[in-house]
Amino acid sequence: MANAVFDAARTVLAIREFEDRPVPDEVLHRIVEAGRLSASANNRQPWHFILVREREGLRKLGSLVRTGPYTAGAAAAVIVAYVKANGQYAVSDASRAIQSIVLTAWGDGVGSNWTGFIGLENVRREFGLPDEYDVIAVVPLGYPRRKVVGKKKRKPLAEVASAARYGTPLKV
Repeated sequence: MANAVFDAARTVLAIREFEDRPVPDEVLHRIVEAGRLSASANNRQPWHFILVREREGLRKLGSLVRTGPYTAGAAAAVIVAYVKANGQYAVSDASRAIQSIVLTAWGDGVGSNWTGFIGLENVRREFGLPDEYDVIAVVPLGYPRRKVVGKKKRKPLAEVASAARYGTPLKV
């Protein structure tokens, strides 16, 4: 039986090179909406998303995020921030939102990648987020420049999953 969500999880890869073409507004809206709809501890929803589409803003992000200079060539990017006072649950919630963003983008044929990780103070200030927020990531978005076909290098399921108790082989 086909499962589109599993297919996205099975095939999604980090994309760092993008075509020079825009992503339609309705697709970008769906991607950000997926983040907003993610599960949240105690339904606090401690996040804020900033969608950046302007070339100058994307160039600025590319220069501010050490692990994501290629953001400058993306069609758009989502800055994902969380309310610091909500602590570790907020980090978890924002991480779930990022995964929803990445998978939803991939389902629409849009590539992405998680860049940065917490403490992106320069991004917070540059894009006007209040002091109570911390930026956890910037997710560049765009159509992959090349056809993406690859095999994930993952450990076998038997090495990372057990049944009922650690060490009991999982048989499905």
